[in-house]
Amino acid sequence: QVQLVESGGGSVQAGGSLRLSCAASGRTFSSYTMGWFRQAPGKKREFVGSISLSGSGTYYVDSVKGRFTISRDNAKNTVYLQMNSLKPEDTAVYYCAASSRVRIRTTTYDYWGQGTQVTVSS
Repeated sequence: QVQLVESGGGSVQAGGSLRLSCAASGRTFSSYTMGWFRQAPGKKREFVGSISLSGSGTYYVDSVKGRFTISRDNAKNTVYLQMNSLKPEDTAVYYCAASSRVRIRTTTYDYWGQGTQVTVSS
């Protein structure tokens, strides 16, 4: 079992920045590909990006490329989502997730956090 807890959400104006954190407990954190997802009101959950076991590889959805950066600190069992140049359309509940698959483009995630709200005003 892996428990995931997100933090760092909040309200920000367009163009601003936020950094989300996701702290993991349980099994070996470095054994999991980590992903970030988001869900806006009335919309399906959307993949945002993922990071490889070591942190050397990342993969992003086109809409956030160049604005969002995922990193991880395996010593602290934490993955981060740095969000810059935020837009109102980035407003959503953001979730981190852990996958036992090693491919960073995996679509199968085994554990999920509870989510943290990000609101971007224009």
